Amino acid sequence: MKIKYFIPLMVIGLIGCGPTEEAEGDGSNNKRVSDGETVFYGGTLKVCEDETYSSIFPMEVVDVTSFKVATQIHDGLVEYDPKTFNLRSAVAEKWTVNDASTEYTFTLRNDVKFHDDACFSGGKGRTLNAQDVKFTFELLCSKEYELNYKSLLKPYLKGAEEFFNGTADHISGLEIVDDHTVKFTLKKPSTSFIYVLAMPNTSIIAKEAFDKYGKNMTVGCGPFLFTKGKDLTKDLFLVYNPKYYQKDENGNSLPYLDSIHFAFIPSKFTQLEEFNSDEISIIEGLPSAKIAQVVSENIENFKNTPPKTILDRQPELSTQYYGFTCTTEPFNNLKVRQAFNYAVDRVAIVNNILNGQGSPGTKGITPKIPTFNNYDFSRIKGYSFDPALARQLLAEAGYPNGEGFPEITLEINLGGSVHKLVATEVERQINQTLGINISIDQVSFKNKLEHSRYDNSEIYRSAWVADYPSPESFLSILYGEEVPNSMEEPSFPNTMRYKNAAYDSLYNLGKVTVDVIKRNDYFAEAEKIMMEEAPIMVLWYTENYTMYHSQVRGFYNNGMQIADFSRVYLKEMTAEEVAEQEKKIKGGS
Repeated sequence: MKIKYFIPLMVIGLIGCGPTEEAEGDGSNNKRVSDGETVFYGGTLKVCEDETYSSIFPMEVVDVTSFKVATQIHDGLVEYDPKTFNLRSAVAEKWTVNDASTEYTFTLRNDVKFHDDACFSGGKGRTLNAQDVKFTFELLCSKEYELNYKSLLKPYLKGAEEFFNGTADHISGLEIVDDHTVKFTLKKPSTSFIYVLAMPNTSIIAKEAFDKYGKNMTVGCGPFLFTKGKDLTKDLFLVYNPKYYQKDENGNSLPYLDSIHFAFIPSKFTQLEEFNSDEISIIEGLPSAKIAQVVSENIENFKNTPPKTILDRQPELSTQYYGFTCTTEPFNNLKVRQAFNYAVDRVAIVNNILNGQGSPGTKGITPKIPTFNNYDFSRIKGYSFDPALARQLLAEAGYPNGEGFPEITLEINLGGSVHKLVATEVERQINQTLGINISIDQVSFKNKLEHSRYDNSEIYRSAWVADYPSPESFLSILYGEEVPNSMEEPSFPNTMRYKNAAYDSLYNLGKVTVDVIKRNDYFAEAEKIMMEEAPIMVLWYTENYTMYHSQVRGFYNNGMQIADFSRVYLKEMTAEEVAEQEKKIKGGS
């Protein structure tokens, strides 16, 4: 479903504030000339996020905010087109794949330079080369980044496991052909490996920067430069990189913007107020309670000329769920997990708490959206609201009417009131149906993530945004072969510590199958098994309501929250553009 409204809420302009007084770097555009027709340089885009980033060091990026910030500073071999999800060249100028899908060869650009920084000779960023690719992937295969290594490279890259274990001094599947050519050889055929290379975690970094700053490095080769602000828990400014290598289709240098201002504001209602007072350019994830009000108040004014605000609704490649700790009581009992699933009315949550912003999670972890039209959802039986069956299962598990059930804590993260509202409703429904009390604990996203890795809570709120447009990305979080046996060791992304040999076998078969239909057959069968065993409670599939000023051009609200701000520019709508948009609205686009 794709709905786009052009709403003249008010005459608004984009805020023009720049970096703080402590910012480093030149954010001016005095060397860049806009022609007023095809090129529009300058201005500040202010983007709002619920929480600050947890880490913008590429190999530790795990949350959406960190993803958005890090991908402005760093570039990988390839990147996504945010409009189509197709891959396009980034640091690599081109690439080839052999017929067996086991060898990927990349030709690097010769004009990619790292940001100027004291870590480089003379303070000038040097040209990126094949040695930087080698350094990056060897670092990813080190013990320090074990979690990303296990999920991203171990399944694919030949020789990665030997290098990680210390039995080899190099990765046999990573070959430097020459200074600007690298070849990856895989253990088995894979059409997904290329998507791993588009993730922020595999962004190419410089050894000098890592040696000097370690995980605190902010030096990349991306379109924007990091600046030092007064309080990075509230604001972050990035300024344009004057030496960025990428150009638009007309040969004009990117990025267009002078700077990006990330504002970290927990309250969606505060975000909306700031948007309405011209202090925010883009607001994502609008509070569901405000959607109907925003639309109803402006329904008669959609066609005013010119529109000043755009409201865009997109289904996301994202699923909201609660994870159960499957290795310890009480959720090591299958019937307890199933009872909890049947005790929750997902339709009521979507209608009453989310005000229709999303669709009930009545299937599996993979959202049923148009992107996955060739996926057989009919095989997957989810959980509907069935209080009688829920009580029966709980009794069979040894807890009739909740008697003797241990105290449990539901851990949720701060940031946006929706998590607390949903948790409170789930707690109410569980208590009403099963007679079980749940304590709700709110912590920072960073702490919640750390706690879930070590199973410090019996049940916890989570979500998964696809790393690439395939059911494989969602099913990867339930893969059990890399789950440690000891609770003293962290488990990620399978924080549920769910293990099932049949599931893992089918998942592995899907990963190495090139034919899309057969590949998805394996994945659907694996998902069917997993949902029957209920290591998670799927709640809803998200939809994103994003509102932005009509002067913001080149921005694409998309289901993977890919934010390519290098191609965003600011320009008022012309009369001709307004007329064209009116035609689209009439046509139902």
